[in-house]
Amino acid sequence: MAAPNEFEVRHAEAAEIFFDALKACDIASSFDRRIRFEGDVLHRLAADGTSSSTIDMNNFKQIFVVALGKAAGPMLDALLDRMKRRTGLGGIYCSNQPPKGEYSEIQFFEGGHPVPNEASFAAARAALTLLKTAQKDTLIFFLISGGGSAMFELPLDSQITLEETITFYQVLLGSGAPINEMNTLRKHFSAVKGGRLALAAREATKVNLLLPDVPLQSLDALSSGPTFPNRSTLVEVRELMDRYALVPKLPESVRRFFDRRDPVAGLSQNEGFLSCSLSNEGEELTRPPEPSPSLSDSDEVLRDSWFEILLSSHDLLENARAIAEKAGYYVVVDNTCDDWDYAEAARYLLDRFHALRGRYPRFCLISVGEVTVTLKERPGFGGRNQQFVLQCALELDRHQGQRLIVLSAGSDGIDGNTQAAGAIADVTTVARAHALGYDAEASLAAFDASPLFAALGDLVVTKSTEQNLRDLRLLIGEF
Repeated sequence: MAAPNEFEVRHAEAAEIFFDALKACDIASSFDRRIRFEGDVLHRLAADGTSSSTIDMNNFKQIFVVALGKAAGPMLDALLDRMKRRTGLGGIYCSNQPPKGEYSEIQFFEGGHPVPNEASFAAARAALTLLKTAQKDTLIFFLISGGGSAMFELPLDSQITLEETITFYQVLLGSGAPINEMNTLRKHFSAVKGGRLALAAREATKVNLLLPDVPLQSLDALSSGPTFPNRSTLVEVRELMDRYALVPKLPESVRRFFDRRDPVAGLSQNEGFLSCSLSNEGEELTRPPEPSPSLSDSDEVLRDSWFEILLSSHDLLENARAIAEKAGYYVVVDNTCDDWDYAEAARYLLDRFHALRGRYPRFCLISVGEVTVTLKERPGFGGRNQQFVLQCALELDRHQGQRLIVLSAGSDGIDGNTQAAGAIADVTTVARAHALGYDAEASLAAFDASPLFAALGDLVVTKSTEQNLRDLRLLIGEF
């Protein structure tokens, strides 16, 4: 057997950094750093492990759990493993696979992703029905992770069908809009987003445990903010519709809904904001209350809620940094291109890599976040990570002799409409693809990168990760 060449070694090393960084983001361990149950008392933990606030669970006759998103399963398992089982427990779990534990009190729905399905609608209806029974003696745990926007959905206009909702989602996904802008539109569309899920249980005490796949400054975009006030306005909605030319592509019923001149009922920007602290690795991110003419019902509902970040892309990044440094690389982090178009992000990170590489014999540039892709009407197979990597491969092909490799992969293990998390490329990728009959530029233009990388053996495949902490990009070289 021939010895692996330099690029094969570097491919394996980059993949190992990604896999090990993801493995280190353990959801169960994150619970133990954030909350602790001591008998019937729930403690919220400060950065030093001491209790910063408590909830006595004896004060509640009912405890509900609403878990949604791609990581909802391990979040639910971790919570119920730590919480003493009791009467009055009930809940809704909506994800793309069942939890490992068996919980007769929790109803499971296999929601759709990246577009809703019948179970998405059924889960939202069931959750609203359950939460409307909540009283002052009800405690609710909201376990929210990325992917919940599609998995857990119900139109505010009951006349809009599932098929029309799916078309609306498909239009958004192909628009090239960043996730926070897509979620702005979803919040105004939905009966369970933009705070409306929390409004269904006005009097209950609420504990929100979050696993965000969005920037920490945009936590209200996580699963389109079912328990956060909606900070956007109808003016912003209409501006986004115009900017991305969405109206002609929407079903008639959805178009009529967004054409309404009267404000959509629910939480809106002029109804006030939530004031709370959001902690992550000891950082305090505080959103001050916005001035409003009067204190709204929605503000009263959410003011006393707990919001706790369990894990984020910050953890994924720091794990990757530590692993790369242990391997002898000098590491630089650059997240500047978050939410950029994939081609612009590729050129920016390659330029940044070359500007710095001369200083360090073993160099690794790390970037987390997501890039955007504007899809054609009938795209091929791939996702934003594979599209980004193929763009990098074409850039590298124009500058032969560059000894670096590029990896981009999603922490949820699913990139676009494929079963791969992402891909890896180097200066030989385009030539190797050509030798197998693939035209890299044509694959890029058709948004059909996955068959090319599959033929080369350069897909990053993780299967299900039960995680969702955004994407990790690695540029690695030794000179």
